[in-house]
Amino acid sequence: MKSKVFVVLLLTVGLVFSVVGAASAGSTLVFGSSGDAVRLDPADVTDGESIQRMDNIFEGLVEYETGSVLIQPCLATSWEASADGTEIVFNLRKGVKFHDGTDFNADAVVFSFARQYDTTHPYNQYGEWSYWGWMFGDVEKMEKIDDYTVKFVLKRPNASIMTSLAMFTVCIVSPTNAEKYKGDAFKNPCGTGPFKFVEWVKDDHITLEANENYWRERASLDKLIFKVIPDPSARLMALEVGEVQGIEHLDPAHFDKIKANKDLKLLAEPGMNIGYMAMNSGYGYIDANKNGVRDITDEPLVKTPGYFEPLTKKKVRQAINMAIDKQSIVDNIYMGTAIKAKNGMPPFMLGYNDAIADYPYDPAKAKTLLAEAGYPDGFEVTLHVMPVSRPYMFDPPKIGEAIQSYLGAVGIKVNIYQVDWGTYLQETEEGKHQMCLLGWTGDNGDPDNFMNVLYGANVCSIGAAGNYSFYTNNTNQELLSAALATYDIEKRAAYYRKSQEMIHENAGFVYLAHARQTVAFRVNIQGYVLHPTSRKFFYPVSVE
Repeated sequence: MKSKVFVVLLLTVGLVFSVVGAASAGSTLVFGSSGDAVRLDPADVTDGESIQRMDNIFEGLVEYETGSVLIQPCLATSWEASADGTEIVFNLRKGVKFHDGTDFNADAVVFSFARQYDTTHPYNQYGEWSYWGWMFGDVEKMEKIDDYTVKFVLKRPNASIMTSLAMFTVCIVSPTNAEKYKGDAFKNPCGTGPFKFVEWVKDDHITLEANENYWRERASLDKLIFKVIPDPSARLMALEVGEVQGIEHLDPAHFDKIKANKDLKLLAEPGMNIGYMAMNSGYGYIDANKNGVRDITDEPLVKTPGYFEPLTKKKVRQAINMAIDKQSIVDNIYMGTAIKAKNGMPPFMLGYNDAIADYPYDPAKAKTLLAEAGYPDGFEVTLHVMPVSRPYMFDPPKIGEAIQSYLGAVGIKVNIYQVDWGTYLQETEEGKHQMCLLGWTGDNGDPDNFMNVLYGANVCSIGAAGNYSFYTNNTNQELLSAALATYDIEKRAAYYRKSQEMIHENAGFVYLAHARQTVAFRVNIQGYVLHPTSRKFFYPVSVE
């Protein structure tokens, strides 16, 4: 068995070399990714693999400072907010060109925003715009004042809006490119960023090249290639022999080997993330008007496609929480590169409720709860397991197997289900799963980006869900909405603490871990800085 695995790894590495060819050229960087992009439209993705490619193609009005979630000007040079915070006027940067040679201006900004919120917009039909509903539901409109001035109008105050504007969702796309490709624009991305799109060979690689007309100094790299290598061991082998120059989502078992290799370097820091298992509680809603909010009178709850009666019972969900030894998973699978989680956002964030007592590992109590719920002999259930490594879960199959074993010990037979990454995301957003492994890496450093995006009733829409437990409690949503609408820090924190109590009691999630983010590079790669959001910016990077 070991010899067969070794041969497979050698073949994988050989394929890397054959595809990228002379990637050892001095100004080319090949980055080994765990999975492929799903789409290359910044407004129409939710996954990190797509985002890491697009962060080097597109830009927004503002951006994060290097290694921080503090914002600084980008395509906007300055801005001014009204006294009540519901209007922000942005002054746009002049002389910037899209990769297709057309001008960046106010029309492009309005186009990039309006296609997401205006259901009558001719380009609204080409995307699901999930993130818009999750993060930008308070937006009324973006309007043009003149060619290089726009006004951003909110329906109500939003305490996280400026940091949210540095997210990929509101990066600016070329209207001309969108008109040219229409429904296929996601395969032909065109932004203003430091790298231009060259080619996408599905499930193999995406190639970018330096933007020679970039408004800042030209990138040091001539070419940037994202090569798909799903297996962590194969990624490391490709790095060791120099056929890729960087890799992500490392197996902790490889850390000592990387540190001992004088040609490699390991970068690591605490991650702003949560890895979890979600249990489908059974009911969501159809967002008929696509406003990202559940209109209770017009949008009744309906069964999700993955409705499974045992998981609709709170005692069953609590039993499952108690049946899984999370500390063992952290110790033996994460191997000390994570801390055990008990709440759905990182412990260092505003409003984290440390007073909550985690569900203990107690198989005997789990069996008692199952019997009380009417399942003394357990039941059979399906667990969706991610096919790719993520920053919050580097080896989902191993974690799925561990959960399968723990639940089997209390009488619950778990069937493992795997499918390609794009289909996996689609099926879980549609609520087709019974249980699923997923997680989240924070986008902007604000607790709303965890609490409202992952646990609110508004994000239980079937087809664009962010709450994969389908926890539809309206009182909880009111708390989260109130937290977003106030600038009072103490009030916000109190709302989030109360929300976490309700989510914990409902037990729709088994919170597993907060993982450290890690990457490794060849030692001749300089300038890469880990970002708290796990986004990957290669503009400052050079090959020495």
